[in-house]
Order: sequence, then structure tokens, then C-alpha cells
Amino acid sequence: MLSPPPKSSSDRPGRTGLARDLLVLLRPGQWPKNLVVLLALLDPALMDWRAAGRLVVAVGAFVLAASAVYVLNDIADRERDRASRTKRHRPIAAGRVTPRTAALLGVLLLAVLAVVVGDSVATWWPLLVYLPLNIAYSFGLKHVPLVDLFVVAAGFVLRLVQGYISVGARPPGWLVLCVLSVCLLLVLGKRRHELLADESAHRPSLAGYNQHLVDALLVLTAAATLVTYLAYAATVSATGLLTVPCAMFALFRYLQVVFVDSGGGNPVSVLLRDRVLLVNAALWLLLLEGSLLHG
Repeated sequence: MLSPPPKSSSDRPGRTGLARDLLVLLRPGQWPKNLVVLLALLDPALMDWRAAGRLVVAVGAFVLAASAVYVLNDIADRERDRASRTKRHRPIAAGRVTPRTAALLGVLLLAVLAVVVGDSVATWWPLLVYLPLNIAYSFGLKHVPLVDLFVVAAGFVLRLVQGYISVGARPPGWLVLCVLSVCLLLVLGKRRHELLADESAHRPSLAGYNQHLVDALLVLTAAATLVTYLAYAATVSATGLLTVPCAMFALFRYLQVVFVDSGGGNPVSVLLRDRVLLVNAALWLLLLEGSLLHG
């Protein structure tokens, strides 16, 4: 078992170091996941300045909620993180932030979130479902094979639904299923990477997977993603189908990254740093917006 080296008094971080470690606990690198809330922007008919402002608030609320979950997750996983060659450097596992300090940070985030939500339960129900679901994930569901996949994907579906509710609309059913499929695909890519890296000591649920199963599920989920996107694009407008080649190319490129390059360990990094995917995404957005405007 890998343990962090003992620290001398000169190694302990000061206020600046502590502030940096607390920020690391919030996982700002994962905040782009919350932009799924903004998918409601794809429909120009729903947009005005007020609606855009509500969407920004919804993104901020999910940043707070997700960050609180990350903090609680790191508290719960601190011993297991110390056994990982990469995660042992996280602030709590490395001993730079105490569980008590981290817990206080988590409580502060939840308190701010409570102020944002207020008594508008009907408006914020996806967020209020997201919190207990992901806390349950951190303290147990993450260790249950297959269930762990669907809990993570459900978090993104709840973000999508929250975005549409914020602008007073109902999300298209095919778009909901497409987002679910895409997220399952990304999580499976991450599980495949973890299997190859032999991270079973840190993630017990990997005992319920092997490479053959994950590869089969990746192909199945990619097909489901394409079918559900095709159905969504067909409901957008007659020209919405012009975006299907971009969706197909994105799937092919992601599978190439996973199968050929053995990547996918950090889905956010793959989606935001892969130049091929970024160019394809820009073209896809232009075509989709054009089809929505002329639908």
C-alpha cells in the first residue's frame, strides 16, 4: 500500500497552499461537465436574456453540487486513494487537507446551494435528485458493477433536464436518451482505460468487468447513441439529418481514441483537447443551429 511520505513542518502548506488544495478538492477540471445544462440553448425558440440568465444560474448550482460531491467522495475514498499511484496525490489522501477541513468546505458549498435553490423545489428537482444519488454513489453505488455506469450517466441526464426546466420547457425524449447513451459510452471508455491500467485496487467495481465485456458494451452503446441521435435529428427539422455525419464521425473518432490509442481515461480531456473532435463539434453546432433556425 502506497502512503504519503511524512511531512516536516517546513513541508506543510501555508495559507496559499491550503487555498490551492481546497480548490483542487473542488475539481475545477471537471466543471465543464456541467455545461450539459446549456443544451437547452440548442433551441433558439426557447432563448431570451432571462432564459439565458436562468441557465447560467443552473450551471453554477450544478458546479456547487458536483464540487460538494467531489469533496465528500475524496473524504470517503482517502484510504483507497493512498493505494493509487496517481490519486495518492489528492489533497486529503496526501494529508495536506484534513477530513474535518474538507467536510467544512462541503457543508459550506451545500449551504450556498441551499440559498440558491430556496423553496423552489419544483424548479430544482433534478438538482435535488442529483445530490442524494451521487452521495449514495460515493458511499456505495460506485462499487456495484453496471449500476455505477448508470448512476454516472443519470447525473448528466439530470443536468439536461434541469436546463430545460430552467427555461420552462420539456427536454425532447430522444435527446434525453441520446445524452444517456453518450454518457454511458464515455464512462465505459473510462472503465476500459482503468482495466488496462489495473486500477482494480482503487475501483472494486472493476471486478465485475473484463475487457471483452466492456468492448462489447462500447460497441452496443455507440450504436444506441447513433440511433437515438438519428431519431432526435429527424424531429428537429428536415435538414437536421445533415448533422448525422458529424455525429457518426465523433463516435468513430472516440472509439479510435479508446481502442487504438488506449485513451479515454479522462473523458473531459478527450472531448476538450482532441483537435479533431473540436473541429467536428464546431461544424456540428453550425449545422444543427442552421437546421433549428430553419425548422
